[in-house]
Amino acid sequence: MHGENPLRTRRKQFALRVMKLVDALPNTRAGDVIGRQVLRAATSVGANYRAAKRGRSRAEFCAKLGIVEEACDECSYWLELLCESGMVAAEALDDLMREANEVTAMVVASIRTARD
Repeated sequence: MHGENPLRTRRKQFALRVMKLVDALPNTRAGDVIGRQVLRAATSVGANYRAAKRGRSRAEFCAKLGIVEEACDECSYWLELLCESGMVAAEALDDLMREANEVTAMVVASIRTARD
């Protein structure tokens, strides 16, 4: 495939940004637990997207993209908890939360396109 896929680039940048966020979380039990969860979900987005691109059929591609959609949504949940708990200021998470929503929308659009 020629050129860079915008979703491929964005999911990797998203994971890298979440990694930096997790490194800046408070060194508390809650910070550690939520940090691990959000980091796992954010890195899962890229790993599962990559697996989807290697799908052997359209159905397998769509199923794996469904996993990516779930990981994006889960990531949004953990980011919301970080915000609502006060561990991270809402303004600091606005852009990451928007990016999670946009990547989710791109994945959903890809699933719809692939099913047509």
